[in-house]
Amino acid sequence: MLENYQSPWMDEELGIMRDAVKKFLDKEFVPVAQKWDKQGFVDRDAWYKAGQAGLLCASISDEWGGGGGDFRHEMVLIEEFNRANISGFGNGVHSGIVAHYIEKYGTEEQKAKWLPRMASGEIVSAIAMSEPGTGSDLQAVKTTAIVDGDDYILNGQKTFITNGITANLICVVAKTDPAEGAKGISLIMVETETVEGEGGFQRGRNLEKLGMKAQDTAELFFDDVRVPKSALLGSAEGRGFIHLMEQLPQERVIIAAGACAAMETALKLTSEYVKERKAFGKRILDFQNTQFRLAECMTEARIARVFVDDCAMRLARGELDDASASMAKWWTTQKQCEIVDTCLQFFGGYGYMMEYPIAKMFADSRVQKIYGGSNEIMKLLIAREI
Repeated sequence: MLENYQSPWMDEELGIMRDAVKKFLDKEFVPVAQKWDKQGFVDRDAWYKAGQAGLLCASISDEWGGGGGDFRHEMVLIEEFNRANISGFGNGVHSGIVAHYIEKYGTEEQKAKWLPRMASGEIVSAIAMSEPGTGSDLQAVKTTAIVDGDDYILNGQKTFITNGITANLICVVAKTDPAEGAKGISLIMVETETVEGEGGFQRGRNLEKLGMKAQDTAELFFDDVRVPKSALLGSAEGRGFIHLMEQLPQERVIIAAGACAAMETALKLTSEYVKERKAFGKRILDFQNTQFRLAECMTEARIARVFVDDCAMRLARGELDDASASMAKWWTTQKQCEIVDTCLQFFGGYGYMMEYPIAKMFADSRVQKIYGGSNEIMKLLIAREI
C-alpha cells in the first residue's frame, strides 16, 4: 500500500533520478555496506564515486559545480539511501547542510574554491557544532576564534561530529566575540590540510556508537590553531547564530524525510516477512494482532509522509516556518522509533540478529530523536507559537 503512494512533488525527471540513484547504490554501496559497518567508516573512494554519479551537491547551483536541483532532489537521495539501508554515508551533512551554508553565505571566492570540489567528492565536509558541554544550546559554545593580525586563533573542543574523521573542510561554530553571546558567534571554515600535522588541530577517536556504525563520528580538538581571516564564512563576524537558525529547518526536514523512508522500508520488510513466516500452523500475517498493528503503523507512516511532503514543498519554495520544521522532526523521529520497534517484534528472535536489516534499522533509528536538536528542544520551539 505504501509503495502505491506518490509524493506530489515527484515528476518524471525526479523519477529518472530515483531509478539512477537506486541502481548506483545497489551496484556500488550495498555490496560493501557491511564492510563499512565493521570498519566504522565509509571508504574514501565512495565519495569520488558518488561525485561522478551526481549524488553530491544535487541542490547546489550548477554555476558552482552542483546538480542545479532543489530540495526535492535531496529528498530523492535521502529516501533511496534509507531504502538501501545505507546509514553511514554522511551526504546529508555534506550536501544538505554545509554546501548550503557556503552557497548562501559564502563570498564568491569561497563558493568558487570549495563547492565544485565538494560536488566532485574531492572535498568531504563536516559541521562542528556540538561540544562536550554543549549540544542543542548553541549559544553556549565555548570554542573561540580570536583575531590575531591577519588570522584567527581557534581554541576549543567539538564532539559527535559527523564525517569528523574523513572531512577535509570543517565549518566550525565559534565565538569571535565571547562577550557578545549569540551575537558573537561566527562560522569559521577550516581546511584540514593546512592545519593538520602542526600539532594544534587533532582528530580524536572515531566514536563507537549504538547505531550508524559506518558513519565516522569524531571528537575534534583546536589548540591555538591559526587560520586566515578569509576562513570566516561570509563577509562579517557575528552572523553565525543567525545563519544557523536560518538553515536548521532544512536540517530538520532532512531528518524527518529520513524518518519517513525508514518507516516505509521497515514496513515493507516486515510485510514480506509476515507473509512467509509461520507460527502455530498459519502465517504471522493471518493473526489479527499482526493485521491491526501493521494497519496502525502504515496509517502513521502515511500521515508522516504527507506532512513531510508538504514541508518539503514549502521548504523548496522558501516558505517553511520553524515551528512546522520542528513538528516534522520530533513527530516523525518518534514514530520511526516506535514503528521500527513494532516491526522488529514480528521478526521474533531473528529481529535481534544484526544479519537482519531490521536490527540495524532499530539501532540506527535511536539517534534521530537526539541530533538536529533534541525532540525536547523541538517541543519548546513549537510551544513558542502557543
